[in-house]
Amino acid sequence: MSPGITPPDPKPVAVVTGAGGGLGQVLVRTLAESGWRVFAGTHLRPLPDFPEGVEPLPLDVTNPVEVIAAALRVESIAGRLDLLVNNAGITADRLLAHLDIEAWDRVLAVNLDGASRCVRAFLPLLVRQSDGHIVNISSHAAHGGAGQAAYAAAKAALLGFTLALARELGPHNVRVNAILPGVLATVMTSDLSRERLVELTAANALGRLNEAGEVARFIVHLASTRNISGQVFSLDSRPSRWA
Repeated sequence: MSPGITPPDPKPVAVVTGAGGGLGQVLVRTLAESGWRVFAGTHLRPLPDFPEGVEPLPLDVTNPVEVIAAALRVESIAGRLDLLVNNAGITADRLLAHLDIEAWDRVLAVNLDGASRCVRAFLPLLVRQSDGHIVNISSHAAHGGAGQAAYAAAKAALLGFTLALARELGPHNVRVNAILPGVLATVMTSDLSRERLVELTAANALGRLNEAGEVARFIVHLASTRNISGQVFSLDSRPSRWA
């Protein structure tokens, strides 16, 4: 290489949306510790205390202009993208009869439309290099549960979105998978009653809930694979039907 020319950064590049949340912060840290260059997408202010070397990325997934700007920023700084994790999510848990339409729209705007918007914006980077991975964070709530109509609808749609994308992007060598993390000790689950947590724990064959660190490590491993796409991975120990 000629003198004075900076060699390209050999680190793989990841974008994580919802990086200020419980799982998001753990995933950002785990990716960085595993040798990834990470862009931590968040709309939170002040910014969370991200590890050194992580690039904060202003990213409200409901804002089309901000999503496009984020994609252009990643392209200009890193020139590539190897992993997009659609992790941004919110809940509005209440019976449908008591759920106002604004809350319904907001849940779908973040959990479903936000993922679609990010894929559209960042996809050119993945297709151009004919390689990469998209991981969508869904939920066991997709199976349905009283009081979670909006969240269940969004997360179930995200599974269909994942499977359709896997077929569409397979010819471009872009893998697309979904993760059901299980119940994690995050802000999102902090309002669950003790009784509900006992029920959820009892539903697990191992008699315990999952941990954000284990989910993050699984995603890092999944991102390193070459031949897995169109799959839904359930990461706690709740037994599920084959099909």
